[in-house]
Amino acid sequence: MKDLTKGKTLPLIMGFAIPIAIGNIFQLFYSLADTRIVGQFLGENALASVGATSSLNNMIIGFLLGMTNGFAIIVARSYGAKDEKAIKKAVAATFVLGIAVSFVFTVLSVGFLRNILEFLNTPKNLIDGAYRYFRIILLGMTGAMLYNVCAGLFRAIGDSITPLIFLIISTFVNIGLDILFVCGFKWGVEGAAFATILSQIMSFVCCFVYMLKKYPVLHFGIKDIKLEKGLVKSMFAIGCSMGFMSSLINIGSVALQGAINSLNNANYIVAHTAARKISEFFMLPFTVFGTTMATFCGQNMGAKKPDRIKKGIWQVTIVTWIWCAFMVLLSYTVVPYMVEMITATKQQQVIDTATLYLRVDTLLYFIPAVICILRNAMQGIGDSVTPVVSSSFELICKVLVATFLTPVLGYWAIIWAEPIAWVIMVMPLLIGIKKNPVINGVE
Repeated sequence: MKDLTKGKTLPLIMGFAIPIAIGNIFQLFYSLADTRIVGQFLGENALASVGATSSLNNMIIGFLLGMTNGFAIIVARSYGAKDEKAIKKAVAATFVLGIAVSFVFTVLSVGFLRNILEFLNTPKNLIDGAYRYFRIILLGMTGAMLYNVCAGLFRAIGDSITPLIFLIISTFVNIGLDILFVCGFKWGVEGAAFATILSQIMSFVCCFVYMLKKYPVLHFGIKDIKLEKGLVKSMFAIGCSMGFMSSLINIGSVALQGAINSLNNANYIVAHTAARKISEFFMLPFTVFGTTMATFCGQNMGAKKPDRIKKGIWQVTIVTWIWCAFMVLLSYTVVPYMVEMITATKQQQVIDTATLYLRVDTLLYFIPAVICILRNAMQGIGDSVTPVVSSSFELICKVLVATFLTPVLGYWAIIWAEPIAWVIMVMPLLIGIKKNPVINGVE
């Protein structure tokens, strides 16, 4: 466990963030390996089928992940306030609400999956593969949710290393199962999906057993499961806020995916899939520091230390901007080789399209760096509204681009959609953080 309310801020933040970063790298490593295995052994159509569901997958799983991170903030505040009784009640509520929400999402998403894929203009030659792959992913959704619940609880009490260890193990298991199911058993895209959900379930089991043995503060009994109305209301307020924040972002991406699908060119789908995989790596510090700042700000809010919150926000912003400059350099040098390596393609249109996307968007990465940090910091200090307003602007922008500009400008509209959205959505965050009473020491 790590108390983030004492000591020098930047070393504490970096020490907490580095294990999260390594974990995210391993997740990306698996994702890239999965893309490579599917593309290499099943062909570009299979890869396009999987890629056609990526935005939808991010939207649904992103909402659940956002909710668990929101629930964990309540635990972090109680930990910062040194209230063990409140911690146990929040942990119990996190598990109960997490299971209930994931069950509802599973039933609804599986029931309407084919209709959703058709609504997103998924090409007819890809829709069956996309349906078979994503249906399995959705049926295993609860396993992913429960792993993220455990990981969020560990981070809430300052332990970002334990989730990393189990994630690394899970990543290698995932890749091994991918090779076994796809290459050995010849299960096609279904094999890739089974590999994913089985490794996630294994991660949850390992994390839960470790939690029972290592952290008594996270144990809860039957009496703690009697959910209090005020607690449930608080957890749903911040959990739904972070979930909706993530979903609004991804709904916009789903709209763009539908627009890409409507171009009726599998090369565009493959190129966009590759570009998004690479951009996930390029933007990795944004999400890492965002996750870190949610916990850091939550603990320091509980300890009533606003000066540490302000100092931490400024310091991580500078660090991420240094990273952004390096990513611009990479996008103009090695990106074409990265695209070819990830997709196993020789199609020049795929390589050129993905490279163009990244070379334009990386020039404005300084803005989403600020967005990720402020969005999560504000959630940590109790502002659940401003981040959702900001994300709503992104959704509106992406939907407008998908609806009106893509038919005219083609893939160029997709390239410019996110930079335009970033400029608009950062504005309410800058205003909100400047006026926030916690930051200004009023509360």
